[in-house]
Amino acid sequence: MTTKGMIYVIDDDEAMRDSLNFLLDSSGFGVTLFDDAQGFLNALRGLAFGCVVSDIRMPGLDGIELLKRMKAQNSPFPILIMTGHGDVPLAVEAMKLGAVDFLEKPFEDDGLVTMIEAAIRQAEPVAKNEAIAQDIAARVASLSPREHQVMEGLVAGLSNKLIAREYDISPRTIEVYRANVMTKMQASSLSELVRLAMRAGLIKD
Repeated sequence: MTTKGMIYVIDDDEAMRDSLNFLLDSSGFGVTLFDDAQGFLNALRGLAFGCVVSDIRMPGLDGIELLKRMKAQNSPFPILIMTGHGDVPLAVEAMKLGAVDFLEKPFEDDGLVTMIEAAIRQAEPVAKNEAIAQDIAARVASLSPREHQVMEGLVAGLSNKLIAREYDISPRTIEVYRANVMTKMQASSLSELVRLAMRAGLIKD
């Protein structure tokens, strides 16, 4: 893994892909090249967090359509759009759809690198939060219906006895469920369980 982050270049122009690959690789980024937006979207689920650098005018899916689809998926990847000369109205539309910034070709190498570094710096905390939220949701999803009920009782401050009474099972059985809940939620204490439940949206303010 490179130190500065991953960059995904999408451009149907082979010469442009090659020059961006050389520039970004020598600037310390990991680079993956795509010759069309659909290929990138097909691979997206398996990709590590990184910055997307896409041309705006491409056959098939163009940069605007790519932005719409990324937005629909709530993707945390920052996107920089490359535009041809005089494509400012398109670039403005791209910004409205969530592009972090746009560059007019031909552009200064240093300008692109600076822009990418800023985009990654801004988007990284959001991406990390998103990954954590998905991880917690997966832990909650791993609970059985009964474990879910026991967890709700625990975070509501009920004792094992009260939870047992509510579901008409023995306190000893509740202890077993409680241990399962703590293991599956990866919580080392009740306060941590409460924190995780809050992150998962199971506790309403």
